[in-house]
Formats: sequence, structure tokens, C-alpha cells
Amino acid sequence: MDTYQELIAAGTPTRAAAALVGVPRATATRKPRIQTPAIRRGPSNRLTDAERARVLEVVNSKRFIDLAPIQIFAQLLDEGTYLCSISTLYRILTENAQVKERRRLARHPARAIPELVATAPGQVYSWDITKLAGPVKGIYFDCYVMLDIYSRYIIGAHVNDHESGELAVDLMKEIFGVHGIPNVVHADRGTAMTSKTVATLLADLQVTRSHSRPRVSNDNPYSEAWFKTMKFSPAFPERFATVQAAQTFMDVFVDSYNHIHRHTGIGLNTPADVHYGLASAKATARETTIAQARAQHPERFTTGSPIMPKILHTPDEAWINKPVKENDMILAA
Repeated sequence: MDTYQELIAAGTPTRAAAALVGVPRATATRKPRIQTPAIRRGPSNRLTDAERARVLEVVNSKRFIDLAPIQIFAQLLDEGTYLCSISTLYRILTENAQVKERRRLARHPARAIPELVATAPGQVYSWDITKLAGPVKGIYFDCYVMLDIYSRYIIGAHVNDHESGELAVDLMKEIFGVHGIPNVVHADRGTAMTSKTVATLLADLQVTRSHSRPRVSNDNPYSEAWFKTMKFSPAFPERFATVQAAQTFMDVFVDSYNHIHRHTGIGLNTPADVHYGLASAKATARETTIAQARAQHPERFTTGSPIMPKILHTPDEAWINKPVKENDMILAA
């Protein structure tokens, strides 16, 4: 097209100049389009750069650096601070490459599915034993843990150098003396769990024994999940020098879990809040904090959505293999 422009500059008519360079006159005379970059506007409810920087500053602080985002959200909310929604918190971390990784029932035959329901603390306890690595390879300590499936509160955690029914009975007597006698005690089919000493104690106290099916870990989900939480904790050591060292670790970890850890299965409350009936008051305070945040930035909340996110609701019941209700059976038929 440079030749065409030179011909036009020399006074050649446009039709003749176009014929000389071999292009249609319409093409030769067409003005080039100027491409203007599209301006992408962010949503009006987007956090400002300063607010997003503040979120990153908080989650990367010494206090929160080892906590999951959802734990940070719950702890700040309980302190009256609302930085952003849970989804926004995860979104900011993703953008910055910082996200990776529950009465007495009939005894069950050996392979029957255990079906247990708790609607309040103190009804169903679950317990299990896990191995803790000792000072050298081949040496292990046995950690006995019992929890309340409704509140997830750890009501007992003892470390010993061996497993036995007698030690399990000692643990239960201590726990029952402090937290009360439950309706049901559930466990898997380990030697201590099925021992005659444990069976005799529970029978004397009129507590129903419940056991998992053989080789079905999902029948004891609360204990198994808690062991995973403990062993995946950054503070969990590879080995323990002594039984006393292991017990000291357990005491500290259990206290932190019961009173600081916000559990997703109980409305991001701590197990202690639910176990001791403090969750309702905390829910009211949380609702006030979120309502204030909504009033300040209504554009950041969905119109008509409930004030409290679903994850902050405390369930009415906890269960192991949720029983099928009669109405559900009729509908299924």
C-alpha cells in the first residue's frame, strides 16, 4: 500500500492508482481501524487492593501462618472481625498461590451396620487406640483417646507403653467420673475394645456397647478423623522419647483442639463451645458481626441470602451410619 500512497501523493487519481497497484479502490481507500484495548472493569463489590493486601497480611501473620483459611475466618469472626467471606478468602489465597493440599440401641451382630445417633453431648462416646512412634524403630506407645461424637470434645487421652483392657477400664472410669456415663460407647474390634474387663464395666453401668464391622474404618469415623488431624498437625513429632513426653504432647494438643480449633462439622465452633453449651451465644455474636459487615458493604453480599452462612450452622444431631427413617423407606419404595 506504500506504492498506492506514493501515487496519490504525486496526483494520480484514486481509481488509476488502485488499478496500477492491482487492488480494488474500496480496499485502497479504506481507513485502517484503530484497535483500542478493552477496559475490563472489576465487579463493584470487589475488595480494594488495600483490603486484599490486609487479608494477605493477616493470614500470613505469625498467629495464623499454620492455620487453614476456614480456621482463620472463624477465629476472627469470634473476635468481631470480618475481613471478607470464606470464598473470597480462598480466592485471594489462590490468586497468590497460597492454597494447596457424629440412647441406647440394640447390640449389633458381628457384621451388622452400627447405627448411632446423638442429639446432645454425653449420649454417645467413641474411642480408639493409635500407635505413637517411640525413641527407636520398632518401639511404639499406645494412645487411648475417647471423644463425644456430638461435640467432638476429647474427653480423655492417655498414653501407655502397651494395650490392655485394664488400662481401657481405668480411662473409662476416670472419664465417666468427670463427664458422666453415656448411653452408648462405640469402638472398633481391637483386643482392648472387645475385652471382658471393658464389657463387664459397661454392663455394670448399663451402657450399651457398640462395635464397628470388621475391617470397616468408616464405622468409627470420629476417632479415625481425629487421629488424622493430630498426626497431620505441623506440631506432631516423628518420634517420642518417652511415654511421659508423648503424654505431655497429647495434653497440650488436646487442650488446643478442644478450646481453639474451629471444627467444620459443628458450625466452626470449638468442641468446648458445643460441649458446654456456649455455641448459641457465640452464634448470636457472629450474626451481629456479619450484619454489621453487610450494612457497611451490602454490595458484597447476595441479596436475600441468610445472614449466617450454612457452614456456621451447628447440626442438630451427629451420627455413625445415619439410620434410615421410616418415611425415607416409604419414599424409596
